[in-house]
Amino acid sequence: MNPRIIAGSILNYSYNLVFSNLPSRKIRTFYLNAYLGRLGNGTSVQMGCKFLNGRKIELGDRNVINFGCLLDGRHYKIQTGSDVSIGPEASILTLGHDPQSSEFADRGGDVIIGDRAWIAYRAIILPGVNIGEGAVVGAGSVISRSVEPYCIVAGNPAKVIGKRSVDLSYQLNYFPWLL
Repeated sequence: MNPRIIAGSILNYSYNLVFSNLPSRKIRTFYLNAYLGRLGNGTSVQMGCKFLNGRKIELGDRNVINFGCLLDGRHYKIQTGSDVSIGPEASILTLGHDPQSSEFADRGGDVIIGDRAWIAYRAIILPGVNIGEGAVVGAGSVISRSVEPYCIVAGNPAKVIGKRSVDLSYQLNYFPWLL
């Protein structure tokens, strides 16, 4: 077996089953700085988050990754801008299968999330999707197509339900105790 695959599997296992559950933000951040492709300054990853192939996951500055999220960077990358909020138990997937393939072939793509996007509770982002700057994804939504900047989408499949103000200037700074 490929030594890189073995090493990556050990890193995944170590973070997902041990470090992810430690109530020490400093230890988790130290590990994630070495494990992820990028961990931006001021980014908060709460307890219980799981990463698949952290090397392909690049988190921008001042992101909030709430508890229980799954970020799947197995074959394709996940990249977030700055001040992105990802709600509890959201899933960002980059790999799936082609349902028409007689051989159950893989199918996937990068997921890119723009600055100040807000992904709400238990949203599911499917492979190959871009979430535009300032966009909002409603709780429990399933995103199978790219979302234009400053659009608010919700549902399964998600549909545009509104527009968000383009006058956004906030910077996230959320570090809850023991999460």
